[in-house]
Amino acid sequence: MTAQSASSVKVIIDVMLKAEILDPQGQAIANALPRMGFSLSPISTRQGKRFELTFDHEPTDLEISEIKKAAETLLANPVIEIFEIRMER
Repeated sequence: MTAQSASSVKVIIDVMLKAEILDPQGQAIANALPRMGFSLSPISTRQGKRFELTFDHEPTDLEISEIKKAAETLLANPVIEIFEIRMER
């Protein structure tokens, strides 16, 4: 694990199944919670993926465009998934 510089910028891409797509893994998690002693009762449990890209500079408009293109074609399946891109400084 490498240390991040004070000026690093992390681009985070969260990928989730669309709301209308069944999520058997999320359902398995929901079913396991009470069996494992958790007193949680969420009305929905969904499982997703998170990708982090760390830069030593503020991403340019071109880089942001490339990140969006990568999310659309490589990181998410647009037929069944949605994604959200955000930055952390």
